[in-house]
Amino acid sequence: MKRFTRTKENFTCEKCGARVTGSGYTNHCPECLWSKHVDKNPGDRASLCGGSMEPSSVSVLGGDTCRIIHECKLCGFIRAQNAAKEDSIERLIKLSASPFKKP
Repeated sequence: MKRFTRTKENFTCEKCGARVTGSGYTNHCPECLWSKHVDKNPGDRASLCGGSMEPSSVSVLGGDTCRIIHECKLCGFIRAQNAAKEDSIERLIKLSASPFKKP
């Protein structure tokens, strides 16, 4: 059973170098939108992969809610994560113009 574990931690983005203040729900850089494959289930830090996760597309759920689709460049794992109010709107708009690519 998937279970969310809130893990509040700050990090430096490995892709763009931005310093990110974690909220316990933060899983990606708000500047470049890249993430890191560290979880099996959200927040558990149980994945041994550690690969960089590229933002590959955006799924708009309605209203102002959207999810960023990330794909691990090391193992191919795909996960969707809610966009946050701190995320770069310019990058989200650019990403939303990219069609989803099947692995």
